[in-house]
Amino acid sequence: MQAETEEESDTSPMLGSAMERRELLRPTKVPVCCSARYNLAVLALFGFLILYALRVNLSVALVNMVKPNSSMSENASASVCPAHSTSPQKPHNITGKQYSWDADTQGWILGSFFYGYIITQIPGGFLASRIGGKLLLGFGVLGTAIFTLLTPLAADLGVGYLLAVRALEGLGEGVTFPAMHAMWSSWAPPMERSRLLSLSYAGAQLGTVVSLPLSGLICYYMDWAYVFYIFGALGIVWFVFWCWLVSDTPETHRTISPSEQDYILSSLRNQLTSEKSVPCGALIKSMPLWAIIVAHFSYNWTFYTLLTLLPTYMKDILQFDAQENGFLSALPYFGCWLCMILTGQLADYMRERFNISTVVVRKTFNSIGMIGPAVFLVAAGYTGCNYVLAVTFLTISTTLGGFCMSGYNINHLDIAPSYAGILLGITNTFATIPGMVGPVIAKSLTHDNTVEEWQLVFYIAAAIDLFGAFFFVVFGSGVVQVWAMKGFNSHRL
Repeated sequence: MQAETEEESDTSPMLGSAMERRELLRPTKVPVCCSARYNLAVLALFGFLILYALRVNLSVALVNMVKPNSSMSENASASVCPAHSTSPQKPHNITGKQYSWDADTQGWILGSFFYGYIITQIPGGFLASRIGGKLLLGFGVLGTAIFTLLTPLAADLGVGYLLAVRALEGLGEGVTFPAMHAMWSSWAPPMERSRLLSLSYAGAQLGTVVSLPLSGLICYYMDWAYVFYIFGALGIVWFVFWCWLVSDTPETHRTISPSEQDYILSSLRNQLTSEKSVPCGALIKSMPLWAIIVAHFSYNWTFYTLLTLLPTYMKDILQFDAQENGFLSALPYFGCWLCMILTGQLADYMRERFNISTVVVRKTFNSIGMIGPAVFLVAAGYTGCNYVLAVTFLTISTTLGGFCMSGYNINHLDIAPSYAGILLGITNTFATIPGMVGPVIAKSLTHDNTVEEWQLVFYIAAAIDLFGAFFFVVFGSGVVQVWAMKGFNSHRL
């Protein structure tokens, strides 16, 4: 098999000559402001903001949906830290309907999303490569929004209906990331990939930042059902703008300038292949792809564990009240969002101005984004009842994870731009497993809610992060692989 370790010292492996590189770097002719590609990134940012708001709002609403006497009583050992705030009373008697769901049922409700989400990852990437990502992503968001609007009705009909609705939400949302990757394979010039993709996907972190405290406020001042009505309606509004303003490719965009269209197409001239068949044998043997899979799995283990259980840690260990919990749980994701935006700019700047190779940038940023969180996550477990230090370490840990956006997360487009949607579907399928089993394992390890139990949870997440960082450093690549190039015959493997 021909080596997949081509000359990786090239700053931009897709450029075959100095002339092509000079053609690529034409900032005066392709302004960023009001450009079609950055308009796409901003619309995608709002789309993923809404998607993650639709995903995480149930975690907040569920607290208000369950009758207090149906929840598992807390173990006395959970009160390891003294309460340092007094929960305010609601301004008036707002409760909404409540249900007698035990802890196991609540766990199934929270996890049912991922059972739908994991199914459509690979099919989503495959369909995006065939029919384009615009409508697939758009209808994925629309479907998720519609089923979110039906959530209060489903809860009233019975827990089985609610499980089905959440799984269907996962099915719709599962196609969105592969579809967006497929679109960026046609829209993102190689030297702008980090900043364009980090801008668009940062919406996921921003959605968490917005949804956690806002859902809490909606539940506090209104009825929990409005959490689903408000975010669901916003999803439908976004769908209208997406269909109106976005095109699958630069060639089909109605208002793109000729200079921008030429800039994008010329920069991708030697990257994309018209080959429709997927080289499955080459994918299975590709260690750079396996490097992304392992890194994606490892990062998501920590991400989903904290996304699901950080409010619990804030409440049971650090003893924050409900309103403080919502805002402080969102703080780490605000840091991650900001980090993703800034490091996306920095990664492309390093490649363009300092001639640093793509593979060095990807491995460096990925290592910072996985080793840094591991260190501060372990440190957070040893802060005791020092609330300021605990929140600071957890925030730094999640913030540093933003470096990974310019590491493994964009790497699909580096090694196989024509198959980027399919590759993301593959890696995200593996990376969804931590969302299904990670919080379950963490819950089983924190039965008594002691500091020592939470330290073990943090140890496990940190160890998985370190392994993912090491694997990517050893096997990651920054060049277009042979099996993803023009003229490659998939039957050779």
